[in-house]
Amino acid sequence: MSRKKQRQARIEALEAQIARIKLPKGNECFGIVEQRLGGARMRVRCLDGKTRICRIPGSKRRYLWVREGDVVVVKPWEFGGEEKGDIILKYTKAQIAWLKEK
Repeated sequence: MSRKKQRQARIEALEAQIARIKLPKGNECFGIVEQRLGGARMRVRCLDGKTRICRIPGSKRRYLWVREGDVVVVKPWEFGGEEKGDIILKYTKAQIAWLKEK
């Protein structure tokens, strides 16, 4: 496959990915990772004004690499939801740009 076709395929895949962005539902909220604490735990500043200590669930731990400054979807715990939560999803740069436009 030529470079032009590879680039075109990447762009089409990216546009298809942007068309299916998962938005927070129910009590989920957007958050920005402030600090990595180690052990798959992070301090996340949520858009509801609270700072939570969030973890990456075991099913996503190997596949979801999160750094400081990343935009994520946080699901607060039912018990202790004011202080703790789970990171459900991480957005790519293209998805963040699409969200800012909307």
